[in-house]
Amino acid sequence: MYNEIVGRIKKDDQSVPVSNRGYSYYTRYVEGDDYPLYCRQKLEDNSLEEIMLNVPKLAKGHSYYGVGSRSVSPNNTILAFGIDTLSRRKYDVYFKDLSTGNRIDDVLKNTTGSAVWANDNKTVFYSTKDPVTLRANKIFKHVLGTQQSSDVLVFEETDETFSTGVYKSKSEEYLMIYSYQTLSSEHQFLDANTPNGEWKVIQPRERDLMYDAGHFGDHFYIRTNLDAKNFKVVKTPVKATTKDNWTDVIPHKNDVLINGIELFNDFLVVSERFEGLSTIRVKPWKGKEHYIEFKDTAYLAYPMSNLDFNTNILRYNYTSLTTPSSTFDYNMDTKEQVLLKQQEILDPNFSSDNYVSERITVTARDGAKVPVSIVYKKGTKKSANTPLLLYSYGSYGSSSEPTFSSVRLSLLDRGFIYAVAHIRGGEEMGRDWYENGKLLKKKNTFTDFIDCGKHLVKSGYTGSDHLYAMG
Repeated sequence: MYNEIVGRIKKDDQSVPVSNRGYSYYTRYVEGDDYPLYCRQKLEDNSLEEIMLNVPKLAKGHSYYGVGSRSVSPNNTILAFGIDTLSRRKYDVYFKDLSTGNRIDDVLKNTTGSAVWANDNKTVFYSTKDPVTLRANKIFKHVLGTQQSSDVLVFEETDETFSTGVYKSKSEEYLMIYSYQTLSSEHQFLDANTPNGEWKVIQPRERDLMYDAGHFGDHFYIRTNLDAKNFKVVKTPVKATTKDNWTDVIPHKNDVLINGIELFNDFLVVSERFEGLSTIRVKPWKGKEHYIEFKDTAYLAYPMSNLDFNTNILRYNYTSLTTPSSTFDYNMDTKEQVLLKQQEILDPNFSSDNYVSERITVTARDGAKVPVSIVYKKGTKKSANTPLLLYSYGSYGSSSEPTFSSVRLSLLDRGFIYAVAHIRGGEEMGRDWYENGKLLKKKNTFTDFIDCGKHLVKSGYTGSDHLYAMG
């Protein structure tokens, strides 16, 4: 069975290229290697491949070799990348001159694995970890050509319930420091052209107030739970950022959870969840909005790397219990879409058409309606003797998604039914679904799972002697 599972995996696979600042970036594997090559090419005819990181070569002699984030300087000449050789997620950040291929002397120790560039091509910001708890608690500023010991501490998160990090806005105009914990968050911003300037707080932290921020034009666009349990989208002027200046862009809905937003010059794209399923909403700044249509009864769809502001093309990923992971480019004006890549299953007998998916609703003991996603091979008979594997997670607001698995085929092809119970504690049905499966209501997570199992037996999908559980 192991050989069967491994045999379905393409050994020399390559990711879909992502374009940024005149280059196309991608990852590819060479058959026989355990690690990938990180590559790029200029967006010009007959351009040659540049291997930025040859990880199989770098990993030689190490029992473990983990690559963190990779970020290229705004002028495209220097790569910053994180390396962890202990499997503790304590990364050292190195720098490589891409024009010469030589490593630069600078090394940043004990980081979270990434370095964020200011627009001067020589200053980076990074977060470090508490040596005992591994909590990300400090943000430093480093200038290339200097020792890490001389780096400037720009922010320290002293509240032990918070962690911190740093990123750059998609517009590349602002650097952002964020602090977050379960019930609260806070963002600070700095003009990316003035790395020695003063950081400013968007909205001071408050208990039970969560928000994250992106930038476009003269405004920050913010996803927040301010008076909005399932989140809403607001905007605020860069010059007046506190919550009393926030105005609604996408109002709150009781039955729709807003997971995130993607900003474009002419569009706002909103990742939502409705009735347990992910949706993608395309809202032109001028004109009529629409939702991307999907075919399966249970699926997962989400925007991917969309680095270009000035485009009408949205890149998104789609997968279902019967559809391998698929990358699409979607024209937000015409609604036309192109399949760029679908996960290749190296099995001549595989076809999505050989499998069936269902979506049912189970009434839990307290009346809650719990969705269950189901998949099996065509021709599989439902009976008391049919084996069924029931899976769920149900914690931290992490949703159990109905996604494809090539490994799972080894069960389905042998007559198993596979089911995913979207139980409370996850966030499939909104924030209430999460909050009704935590703390003093945590018991619902387990009783939901039990009730879903009992329903599958009672409905004849399987029998109590052949119901198996994983979670």
